[in-house]
Amino acid sequence: MQLVVARIGRAHGIKGEVTVEVRTDEPELRLGPGAVLATEPASTGPLTIETGRVHSGRLLLRFAGVSDRTGAEALRNTLLIAEVDPEDMPEDPDEYYDHQLMDLDVVLADGTEVGRITEITHLPSQDLFIVERPDGTEVMIPFVEEIVTDIDLVEQKAVIDPPPGLIDDNAVVAAPADSAGDDNSDGDNHDDSGPDGAAKGGST
Repeated sequence: MQLVVARIGRAHGIKGEVTVEVRTDEPELRLGPGAVLATEPASTGPLTIETGRVHSGRLLLRFAGVSDRTGAEALRNTLLIAEVDPEDMPEDPDEYYDHQLMDLDVVLADGTEVGRITEITHLPSQDLFIVERPDGTEVMIPFVEEIVTDIDLVEQKAVIDPPPGLIDDNAVVAAPADSAGDDNSDGDNHDDSGPDGAAKGGST
Protein backbone atom coordinates (compact mmCIF):
# COMPACT_ATOMS: atom_id res chain seq x y z
CA MET A 1 0.00 0.00 0.00
CA GLN A 2 1.25 3.47 -0.88
CA LEU A 3 1.12 6.30 1.65
CA VAL A 4 2.02 9.97 1.20
CA VAL A 5 4.76 10.75 3.72
CA ALA A 6 5.86 14.26 2.73
CA ARG A 7 5.46 17.16 0.33
CA ILE A 8 8.48 18.95 -1.07
CA GLY A 9 8.61 22.66 -0.37
CA ARG A 10 10.98 25.41 -1.44
CA ALA A 11 14.65 25.03 -2.28
CA HIS A 12 17.11 25.72 0.53
CA GLY A 13 20.48 27.13 -0.43
CA ILE A 14 22.23 26.42 -3.70
CA LYS A 15 23.32 22.79 -3.33
CA GLY A 16 20.05 21.00 -4.06
CA GLU A 17 18.48 20.79 -0.62
CA VAL A 18 14.73 21.22 -0.22
CA THR A 19 12.44 21.81 2.72
CA VAL A 20 9.77 19.18 3.21
CA GLU A 21 6.38 19.20 4.88
CA VAL A 22 6.43 15.94 6.81
CA ARG A 23 3.23 13.90 6.76
CA THR A 24 4.30 10.96 8.87
CA ASP A 25 5.09 10.57 12.56
CA GLU A 26 7.94 8.25 11.57
CA PRO A 27 10.21 10.50 9.47
CA GLU A 28 13.33 8.69 10.65
CA LEU A 29 11.90 5.48 9.17
CA ARG A 30 10.23 6.81 6.01
CA LEU A 31 12.53 9.71 5.12
CA GLY A 32 16.00 8.50 6.01
CA PRO A 33 19.04 8.49 3.70
CA GLY A 34 18.80 5.70 1.14
CA ALA A 35 14.99 5.63 1.08
CA VAL A 36 13.57 5.34 -2.43
CA LEU A 37 10.21 7.06 -2.80
CA ALA A 38 7.62 7.17 -5.51
CA THR A 39 6.22 10.58 -6.39
CA GLU A 40 3.12 12.40 -7.49
CA PRO A 41 3.41 13.38 -10.27
CA ALA A 42 4.93 10.02 -11.09
CA SER A 43 7.15 11.49 -13.81
CA THR A 44 9.25 13.26 -11.17
CA GLY A 45 10.37 10.08 -9.47
CA PRO A 46 11.33 7.78 -8.10
CA LEU A 47 13.56 9.87 -5.83
CA THR A 48 16.34 8.51 -3.62
CA ILE A 49 17.11 10.45 -0.45
CA GLU A 50 20.83 11.19 -0.30
CA THR A 51 21.03 13.30 2.88
CA GLY A 52 18.70 14.67 5.51
CA ARG A 53 19.08 17.14 8.36
CA VAL A 54 16.99 19.38 10.58
CA HIS A 55 17.50 23.13 10.26
CA SER A 56 15.53 25.67 12.32
CA GLY A 57 12.93 23.03 13.11
CA ARG A 58 12.43 21.97 9.49
CA LEU A 59 13.58 18.83 7.76
CA LEU A 60 15.86 19.40 4.78
CA LEU A 61 16.46 16.66 2.23
CA ARG A 62 18.78 16.28 -0.73
CA PHE A 63 18.01 13.74 -3.45
CA ALA A 64 20.41 11.78 -5.60
CA GLY A 65 21.02 13.56 -8.88
CA VAL A 66 19.78 16.95 -7.61
CA SER A 67 22.79 19.16 -6.93
CA ASP A 68 21.71 22.75 -7.48
CA ARG A 69 18.91 25.17 -6.66
CA THR A 70 17.34 24.91 -10.10
CA GLY A 71 16.90 21.17 -9.76
CA ALA A 72 15.57 21.57 -6.23
CA GLU A 73 13.01 24.18 -7.27
CA ALA A 74 11.77 21.87 -10.02
CA LEU A 75 10.68 19.41 -7.32
CA ARG A 76 8.51 21.89 -5.42
CA ASN A 77 5.05 20.61 -4.41
CA THR A 78 5.94 17.02 -5.34
CA LEU A 79 4.38 14.44 -3.03
CA LEU A 80 6.68 11.71 -1.69
CA ILE A 81 5.08 8.28 -1.43
CA ALA A 82 6.32 5.27 0.54
CA GLU A 83 5.31 1.64 0.11
CA VAL A 84 3.93 0.39 3.44
CA ASP A 85 2.68 -3.02 4.51
CA PRO A 86 -1.03 -2.51 5.29
CA GLU A 87 -0.63 -4.80 8.32
CA ASP A 88 2.04 -2.55 9.85
CA MET A 89 1.13 -0.58 12.94
CA PRO A 90 2.96 2.44 14.42
CA GLU A 91 5.19 1.56 17.36
CA ASP A 92 3.32 3.95 19.66
CA PRO A 93 -0.04 2.38 20.65
CA ASP A 94 -1.62 5.86 20.67
CA GLU A 95 -0.73 6.40 17.01
CA TYR A 96 -2.62 5.31 13.92
CA TYR A 97 -1.87 5.44 10.25
CA ASP A 98 -4.25 7.72 8.42
CA HIS A 99 -5.63 4.88 6.31
CA GLN A 100 -6.78 3.15 9.51
CA LEU A 101 -8.81 6.19 10.55
CA MET A 102 -10.34 7.15 7.23
CA ASP A 103 -14.08 6.39 6.96
CA LEU A 104 -14.48 5.59 10.66
CA ASP A 105 -17.90 6.45 12.03
CA VAL A 106 -17.76 9.25 14.60
CA VAL A 107 -20.20 8.85 17.47
CA LEU A 108 -20.89 10.26 20.92
CA ALA A 109 -20.52 8.07 24.01
CA ASP A 110 -24.25 7.31 23.91
CA GLY A 111 -24.00 6.13 20.31
CA THR A 112 -25.42 9.28 18.70
CA GLU A 113 -24.11 9.54 15.14
CA VAL A 114 -21.95 12.57 14.37
CA GLY A 115 -20.60 11.67 10.95
CA ARG A 116 -17.74 9.98 9.12
CA ILE A 117 -14.03 10.82 8.92
CA THR A 118 -13.29 11.87 5.34
CA GLU A 119 -9.92 13.57 5.78
CA ILE A 120 -7.13 13.96 8.32
CA THR A 121 -5.20 17.22 8.45
CA HIS A 122 -1.80 17.34 10.13
CA LEU A 123 -0.94 20.65 11.75
CA PRO A 124 2.22 21.52 13.71
CA SER A 125 0.27 21.58 17.00
CA GLN A 126 -2.22 18.75 16.49
CA ASP A 127 -4.07 16.57 14.02
CA LEU A 128 -7.64 17.28 12.90
CA PHE A 129 -10.36 14.92 11.74
CA ILE A 130 -12.50 16.39 8.98
CA VAL A 131 -15.88 14.81 9.66
CA GLU A 132 -18.73 14.80 7.15
CA ARG A 133 -22.09 14.95 8.89
CA PRO A 134 -25.24 13.27 7.58
CA ASP A 135 -26.48 16.60 6.17
CA GLY A 136 -23.31 16.98 4.08
CA THR A 137 -21.67 19.70 6.17
CA GLU A 138 -18.24 19.20 7.70
CA VAL A 139 -16.81 19.83 11.15
CA MET A 140 -13.23 19.73 12.38
CA ILE A 141 -12.55 17.49 15.38
CA PRO A 142 -9.16 17.89 17.10
CA PHE A 143 -7.55 14.48 17.53
CA VAL A 144 -6.67 14.92 21.19
CA GLU A 145 -7.43 12.50 23.99
CA GLU A 146 -9.67 14.98 25.81
CA ILE A 147 -12.07 14.94 22.83
CA VAL A 148 -11.45 11.64 21.02
CA THR A 149 -11.92 9.23 23.89
CA ASP A 150 -11.72 5.94 22.00
CA ILE A 151 -10.68 4.54 18.64
CA ASP A 152 -12.19 1.13 17.93
CA LEU A 153 -10.78 -0.29 14.72
CA VAL A 154 -12.77 -3.51 15.11
CA GLU A 155 -16.08 -1.66 15.33
CA GLN A 156 -14.80 0.97 12.88
CA LYS A 157 -15.74 3.92 15.05
CA ALA A 158 -14.25 6.88 16.88
CA VAL A 159 -15.98 7.94 20.10
CA ILE A 160 -15.83 11.64 20.96
CA ASP A 161 -16.72 13.80 23.95
CA PRO A 162 -16.95 17.24 22.32
CA PRO A 163 -16.89 20.49 24.28
CA PRO A 164 -19.87 22.85 23.85
CA GLY A 165 -19.93 24.45 20.42
CA LEU A 166 -17.73 21.93 18.63
CA ILE A 167 -20.42 20.00 16.76
CA ASP A 168 -23.61 21.96 17.48
CA ASP A 169 -25.00 24.95 15.58
CA ASN A 170 -22.02 27.06 16.64
CA ALA A 171 -19.52 24.64 15.20
CA VAL A 172 -16.94 25.85 12.74
CA VAL A 173 -17.64 24.33 9.34
CA ALA A 174 -14.52 23.11 7.61
CA ALA A 175 -13.59 25.00 4.48
CA PRO A 176 -11.95 23.23 1.54
CA ALA A 177 -8.39 22.48 2.53
CA ASP A 178 -5.73 24.65 0.93
CA SER A 179 -2.23 23.38 0.40
CA ALA A 180 -0.33 23.58 3.66
CA GLY A 181 2.47 26.09 3.97
CA ASP A 182 6.11 25.16 3.56
CA ASP A 183 6.86 26.02 7.17
CA ASN A 184 4.91 23.09 8.60
CA SER A 185 6.91 20.75 10.79
CA ASP A 186 6.47 17.10 11.76
CA GLY A 187 3.07 15.83 12.19
CA ASP A 188 1.16 13.58 9.96
CA ASN A 189 -0.91 14.38 8.22
CA HIS A 190 -2.28 12.47 5.37
CA ASP A 191 -2.23 14.90 2.38
CA ASP A 192 -4.44 14.45 2.98
CA SER A 193 -7.24 13.66 0.77
CA GLY A 194 -6.36 9.99 1.03
CA PRO A 195 -4.59 7.54 3.35
CA ASP A 196 -1.16 8.62 4.47
CA GLY A 197 1.16 9.24 7.35
CA ALA A 198 0.31 8.55 10.98
CA ALA A 199 -1.96 10.43 13.32
CA LYS A 200 -1.62 10.46 17.06
CA GLY A 201 -4.07 11.19 19.82
CA GLY A 202 -2.93 13.70 22.44
CA SER A 203 0.08 15.67 21.20
CA THR A 204 1.83 15.13 17.88
